[in-house]
Parts: sequence; C-alpha cells; structure tokens
Amino acid sequence: MKNIEIKTNPEVELVFGKYPDSAKKRMIRLRELIIETASETEGITHLEETLKWGEPSYLTKKGSTIRIDWKPKKPTQYAMYFQCTSRLIPTFRTIYKSTLDFEGKRAIILQLKDELPKEALKQCIIAALTYHKVKHLPLLGM
Repeated sequence: MKNIEIKTNPEVELVFGKYPDSAKKRMIRLRELIIETASETEGITHLEETLKWGEPSYLTKKGSTIRIDWKPKKPTQYAMYFQCTSRLIPTFRTIYKSTLDFEGKRAIILQLKDELPKEALKQCIIAALTYHKVKHLPLLGM
C-alpha cells in the first residue's frame, strides 16, 4: 500500500458519529475499503473525503464521486452512490449482477447483516475513482 494524500473535511466524522451502532460499523468499514483501495490504485495520489448532500463523499482528480450513506427509512441497508449519468452502475450491473444488488442507475445496495463483498466492491471503487481515465474502455476496463 502506497501513501496517498487524504484531505478530510472534519464534518465527515460528525456524520459517522450520528449513525446508529449497527450501521456505524458497516459504514466505517466501507469508508476504510474506499481509502484502502484508493491507496492501492495506480495513478491515485490524492483522495478528498468531504460531504455532498450531507453524505460522506470521496473524490479524485480523474474520478467520479463516490458517496456512501445509511438512511433511517431503510434501516437494514446502506449504500454506495455513483453519478447516475455515468456508465458506472450499468457496467457494474453487467459484471456483478449475481454478486451485488443495485438501485436504478445510481447505487449499490448493501445489507447490514451481510459480509461486505470486498473484491467486487474494490473493482467498482477503482472504476469510479479512475472513471475519466477508463470511461472510453469497454466495461470500463474491468
């Protein structure tokens, strides 16, 4: 794992602090997976962790924003959101239709009771964080 510069908005911690314990552990693990994956990905030297629409969000210079959140309206699940106008979710659905659950063109839905599908999510995270370098490739080069 290489060192990357991570710029974090301190308000992100406040959002994580407001999740109920059952969701907080899963959300923190998802956050760790995004940071870990970014630090292992060739060409990523900076990661920004901030809030977009009040949700923890992750950005790189050549990527598409990843947002993560748990919502009280659907207390048994949490999600990873992507820009709905991108090719990300349609591509993920093609590759991981039997591994991941999706919501429309914008989200991967995860269940609190399930283990994190790490390998599939890592590939999705890499594609999002490098999107502007891979968007022209078939299946985003996945």
